[in-house]
Amino acid sequence: MAMTPRATVTLRFYEELNDFLTPQRRRRDIERPIFLAPAVKDVIEAEGVPHTEVDLILVNGESVGFGHRLAAGDRVAVYPVFEGLDISPLQRLRPRPLREPRFVVDVHLGTLARRLRLLGFDCAYASHRDDGEIVAIGRREGRIVLTRDVGLLKQGGVTHGYWLRSRDPEGQVAEVMGRFDLAGAARPFTRCMVCNGLLERVGCSAAAGHVPPHILERFTSFLHCPDCGRFYWEGSHHAALARWTRRVLDGAATEPPAS
Repeated sequence: MAMTPRATVTLRFYEELNDFLTPQRRRRDIERPIFLAPAVKDVIEAEGVPHTEVDLILVNGESVGFGHRLAAGDRVAVYPVFEGLDISPLQRLRPRPLREPRFVVDVHLGTLARRLRLLGFDCAYASHRDDGEIVAIGRREGRIVLTRDVGLLKQGGVTHGYWLRSRDPEGQVAEVMGRFDLAGAARPFTRCMVCNGLLERVGCSAAAGHVPPHILERFTSFLHCPDCGRFYWEGSHHAALARWTRRVLDGAATEPPAS
């Protein structure tokens, strides 16, 4: 009995999408068997690339959406977000950038969350949330999901997300700042590092009874978080944090703040 040739498609991933592939599959044609007529999104994610990282798919040279059904012999080219090239005539797959950069960070990235808050970015974080809660918050509040869990970004409810390549909090801060071009949007010391609340400047009378007496004698101005009640002042620790924020905004974060 003659054997039926197996149905395959050929995929090619470009630029930083190769970060998700094994070394043997990077920057080369990948032949992948298919069964029936799978959606191109499912085939792409089966290779390990989450849909949130993809901005353009060409099948046999034609722009298609995630729901496009593949057939035997199709050639699939997959591209990441384009920064300098206008692809508006094609079927752009990622939602338009959010007007205001707001994040929800997964449970393993608490240090990153605190440092983004220090820089003034709205960053939702709690150590007890499961993946479903993170996806729901991102969708409901229009937040970008930040994670090192590729599987989290593959969930259909995620519309905006980014997979952090670095394992180091310093590298992660630099990645987020660069990926979303945030230097001009930073507003250091405007958010509470602990709860994400917006800080307000208050005088000694508001801080009396909430800070040590010797601190009250030395400072005339404080930052207060109305959400959690914490007070901050410009002591030696503030100076170290200020040096760090300057280095981050200069693109060379080398001195991490105490966490």
